[in-house]
Amino acid sequence: MGSEDDMHDCNDLEEFYSSSDNDVENDSDNDYVYDNDSDDASPKLVSIRQQKNYIVLKEEDIRRRQEDDIVRISAVLSIPRVAACMLLRQYKWSVNNVHEAWFSDEDGVRKAVGLVEEQAVKSQNDRELICEICFEPYPVDKINSAACGHPYCGTCWAAYISTSINDGPGCLTLRCPDPSCNAAVSQDMINTLVSSEDREKYYRYLRRSYIEDNRKTKWCPAPGCDCAIEFDVGSGSHDVSCLCSYSFCWNCTEEAHRPVDCETVSKWILKNTAESENMNWILANSKPCPKCKRPIEKNQGCMHMTCTPPCKFEFCWLCLGVWAEHGERTGGFYACNRYEAAKQEGAYDESEKRREMAKNSLERYTHYYERWATNQSSRQKAVADLHQMQTVHLEKLSEKHKVPESQLKFVVEAWSQIVECRRVLKWTYAYGFYLPEDELAKRQFFEYLQGEAEANLERLHQCAEKELQNYLGDGTSEDFNSFRTKLAGLTSVTRNYFENLVRALENGLSDVNSTGASSMKPSSKFVAGSSNAKSGKNSSSKI
Repeated sequence: MGSEDDMHDCNDLEEFYSSSDNDVENDSDNDYVYDNDSDDASPKLVSIRQQKNYIVLKEEDIRRRQEDDIVRISAVLSIPRVAACMLLRQYKWSVNNVHEAWFSDEDGVRKAVGLVEEQAVKSQNDRELICEICFEPYPVDKINSAACGHPYCGTCWAAYISTSINDGPGCLTLRCPDPSCNAAVSQDMINTLVSSEDREKYYRYLRRSYIEDNRKTKWCPAPGCDCAIEFDVGSGSHDVSCLCSYSFCWNCTEEAHRPVDCETVSKWILKNTAESENMNWILANSKPCPKCKRPIEKNQGCMHMTCTPPCKFEFCWLCLGVWAEHGERTGGFYACNRYEAAKQEGAYDESEKRREMAKNSLERYTHYYERWATNQSSRQKAVADLHQMQTVHLEKLSEKHKVPESQLKFVVEAWSQIVECRRVLKWTYAYGFYLPEDELAKRQFFEYLQGEAEANLERLHQCAEKELQNYLGDGTSEDFNSFRTKLAGLTSVTRNYFENLVRALENGLSDVNSTGASSMKPSSKFVAGSSNAKSGKNSSSKI
């Protein structure tokens, strides 16, 4: 499509979207901010509307919040910091729950946590004590004990604590080695008795427990990422985006998958990895050897089949009869009269029907999976292109066209929108696969919306990918200003279109009424053009 036509279409769509929904009426730069707190040198474009219901926590944020909670409990309850930490771990790091439990039943809380006030073993004035694990005598200064007073040597304590730490996060609730004692082992003892490596591991478990025990926080599932997300539960969309640029669903921790619900995503991922599709392929593309029953695929050649050793049975592919009984009288090597006659009599109806159903099912699944996977690949390439744009091309554009990089954010915004739209479009194919085939009106409406969305995205992608290359080469500054207007307009139109698409699918295509007709007029919200397209209005003021 020519540049002028693109410009007309995007202007017309922009005008339409600006009047179709109040929530996109002021869809401007204010919808996006650059995150300069990222570890990368380049800022990342993020959506304010998506950040309202969650906060990204770096490692230092987690440490600070954890320490603040411990200090608060210690001050309010007038207990040592170590005891406050034990209380918070017991109550899933909820300050309110600690307050409520402590003031309602302090003795019960102390018992549950292991905060012993009286020693079970009274201190003795002996110069030597017997370690209750190795039963060796040690000077008093070589004996250690928890609040309960049970005496153990430093070596046995170190081995006991180290083994517990290496066993996993259970070390956070470590108790006295005496089987009948419930006294907790404090952090002070751990700091004193174990190696620096074990100590570091212990505090890593402690830090992770602050996130994993809290129902409002989760770790980012991206490999190598140490950030966590605090989510406002019940506040709308579950899609969140970490500082590492990985987006995921808060509810199921899979990759962000709007407009598809978590149950559908789970079924789709399972289907992509299940053996059922392998069995469907075998059933649709092979037949069992009449003798050994192993499946055989025929991909070319005549009807004369020979099974692999050690079977070596020779048979006809069509009727599965012994090949020795075939020849010119049965139709030669490329036909089988016996099969045709038996088929007319209904002898092969059931097996053929089963094979045909498997083939249709496989073809339908392949249709959706290939497009799902293609958009996934396109998204990954777009992510790489976005990174290259931020790190290399923006500087070149700025130098060539004498424009500050701050005024080139429309390019980054376009690529960020492409990445997001590729993700949405990818999951619409999973949505379409599970859309009931008997709901014909919804299916037709869905395919129309999906097709229009894909067309808009392809125009934006082509403009950002191919036309931009001209301005990295020989394009003039005057032409670059026109390109800026065009790309910004396409970005805004595509963003609004996909937002409407997502809402329509999340609402279950409710615009299709029970009579099978769409209650939404295509020209009012989803059509990519109208009579006003010729006006050539400049829409850059909204970008």
